[in-house]
Amino acid sequence: MPVAESLAGTRDADLLLPLRDEEGQVAAEFLDAISRAVEASDQPQIRALAGDLHESDLGDLIEALPADARPRLVALLGADFDFAALTEVDDTVREEILEELPNEIVAEGVRDLESDDAVRILEDLTEEDKAEILEQLPEEERQELARGLEYPEESAGRRMQTDFVAVPPEWTVGQTIDYAREDADLPDDFYAIFVTDEDKRFVGAVPLDKLLRAQRPVKISDIMIGDWRVVQATADQEEAARTFERYNLVSAPVVDDDGKLVGVLTFDDVVDVIEEEAAEDIMALGGVRSDEEISDSVFYAARSRLPWLVLNLVMAFSSAAIIGYFSTSIAQMVALAVLMPIVASLGGNAATQAMTVTVRAIATQELTERNTSRITFRELGVGFLNGLAVAALLGTAAGLWFGNTHLGAVIAAALIISMCGAGLAGMLIPLALQRAGYDPAVASAVFVTTATDVLSFFSFLGFATWWFRLG
Repeated sequence: MPVAESLAGTRDADLLLPLRDEEGQVAAEFLDAISRAVEASDQPQIRALAGDLHESDLGDLIEALPADARPRLVALLGADFDFAALTEVDDTVREEILEELPNEIVAEGVRDLESDDAVRILEDLTEEDKAEILEQLPEEERQELARGLEYPEESAGRRMQTDFVAVPPEWTVGQTIDYAREDADLPDDFYAIFVTDEDKRFVGAVPLDKLLRAQRPVKISDIMIGDWRVVQATADQEEAARTFERYNLVSAPVVDDDGKLVGVLTFDDVVDVIEEEAAEDIMALGGVRSDEEISDSVFYAARSRLPWLVLNLVMAFSSAAIIGYFSTSIAQMVALAVLMPIVASLGGNAATQAMTVTVRAIATQELTERNTSRITFRELGVGFLNGLAVAALLGTAAGLWFGNTHLGAVIAAALIISMCGAGLAGMLIPLALQRAGYDPAVASAVFVTTATDVLSFFSFLGFATWWFRLG
């Protein structure tokens, strides 16, 4: 068979490959076909395979490729590459790709994006690259993106779209519908018509269903909702997401400090915010920087985690000091050294449970000054009841193991105290850090772990020493 026919057969077979496997990941066969096409610089094949992919699918494909193949894929797709896919990849991957692409290509790519996606792509570039890219955009787009980049990071202003539909209150329903149908510059998707006064200040909104059910001669001012929920452009994105969750919003107008309408947030933007904030809190609880990605280098990941490990090392000396203080008791009875880690481990797990619930309650604003006392006593009660249950099991097991019922009673009593203290530590330490102005998700774990270890070792070894002296 001629080589050309063989290649043609391969190309036809590749086009029939499924994008994803049974687990929802990019299928190995599809990835191999893309990799071969990239290596061969086969632009027609690349465009046939990936040119029509959804931005999310294209983002997953980019992340699955080796680092050196990613910018080559973008270049080979050319005009078929949807730059919105870069908002679907890790920050590290996006930065690496943008570093390899000429600013002219980036400027061309962001020109057709929604403003929030364009801002997200540009925000991590150097000031010099931002300026060069913005300079190549039309005046109106350049000003919109420049304004978006001026808002604080992780603010609603960075997340909003600057394309929205706004009309004056004196317009009729008929005028508004005709405007929405005929104006080609309006956004592709919108869920409400915003109403602004002559100074562009937001005064109300009309949901599309209400607009379509009204008669054409009716004025917009007669059917608009004046107390529509708004979001400040400078508000934290997590606060904006909480507003959407609390009031079941689909979209919300974004206003500046003067009340002027500057953009719109939609539920798809908020879903991304909720996912990012949840991931951030999980990473922080583990003592990992919120911006760490699995695509980061070994050196960067190690450097970002090291400070918390060093702090943990320093704090661990307090636990070691307690153990050293009771070294004589430990030397008299080896069983103490065997059982000591069990008490600390159970107390640590109980503290982690309480801390996780508390940090979540703080993040969702469910924990307030009015219910703090009640929740504190609740955690104390949970620690006491769980302590009783586990102490009965551990005390019995320790007594039978070492043939010493007194030792079983000692460890049972110590465990009850440790579990109660763990509940209080997991509750009070995050609260104290929050009131001191620190993020409890970031700083709680080290302090809670140390406090629990100190209490566990002190109670167990202290009771054991007291028991030795009595004996």
